[in-house]
Amino acid sequence: MGKRILVTGGAGFLGSHLCERLLQAGNDVLCVDNFFTGTRRNIAHLLDNKAFELLRHDVTFSLYVEVDEIYNLACPASPIHYQFDPVQTTKTSVIGAINMLGLTKRVKAKFLQASTSEVYGDPTIHPQPEEYWGNVNPIGYRSCYDEGKRCAETLVFDYVRQHKVTAKVVRIFNTYGPRMHPNDGRVVSNFIVQALSGRDVTLYGDGGQTRSFCYVDDLVDAMIRMMATDNSIVGPINIGNPNEFTIRQLAELVIELTGAKSNLAFQPLPYDDPKQRRPNIEKARRILGWEPTVQLRAGLEKTIAYFDELLRSDSRPHDIAASRVG
Repeated sequence: MGKRILVTGGAGFLGSHLCERLLQAGNDVLCVDNFFTGTRRNIAHLLDNKAFELLRHDVTFSLYVEVDEIYNLACPASPIHYQFDPVQTTKTSVIGAINMLGLTKRVKAKFLQASTSEVYGDPTIHPQPEEYWGNVNPIGYRSCYDEGKRCAETLVFDYVRQHKVTAKVVRIFNTYGPRMHPNDGRVVSNFIVQALSGRDVTLYGDGGQTRSFCYVDDLVDAMIRMMATDNSIVGPINIGNPNEFTIRQLAELVIELTGAKSNLAFQPLPYDDPKQRRPNIEKARRILGWEPTVQLRAGLEKTIAYFDELLRSDSRPHDIAASRVG
């Protein structure tokens, strides 16, 4: 018999893929989203499924439903979006976590918090293990997201210790794939949209910053495995692809795969942009029996195909604002 599962941020990029996978496994899914960055387009193909329910709701307000599991993904995750209203971003991470953990306590559900590699800030240890406490600026332009997620992790562990809830934390590293927002300012979507539109591909700094890129299907698989672990396992556990690429390598690969004639255009490096980011995933391998299987070239081909169809079907111009490496 399937479970009743709540996914906050369920109409977003990651959330929509998670909802889809949970439905395929025979569960009833309640998708909650305020549509700040999520879109109905991401979950339109699920609306006719009788096991799927969509609720427009902001997690900074209490929610009273009966569920067995809660995946808390609600929060804008790209610099352009989370810096648009930084106070609301912090409220979404902190008050949203309080509300969802309170619901978890009330209905005795299992809870999973989608945290982020941003909790490590601009790391001085590379790759980043879960034991590393990070190098985070608490008063910068990115702090609303970084510190909001750090506080959400604190709340999870305090609810576990104080209220004995069953809760888990995963730290998500750069993830990409179909249904990314075309104007989210993140590096993969930016490069693809710029290349498909015949524009120059914008790099910040010299393009030597490094990131690891995890395809969305691999990421969702890890989240579901984490939720299914023994109740004693809280985490945090890093989820991401340990293969590291420079941003310039990514740009050149996107240009190659799109067949674009784009040139590379260099801009000053944004303030507080991390120079390197790569997960140590030994815990994920050991505890979840998980590691990513989709390589960057294969994942980019699928993502490019999605954006190509999206841009062809949408006549509106996609003006990419100043991106971050993301």
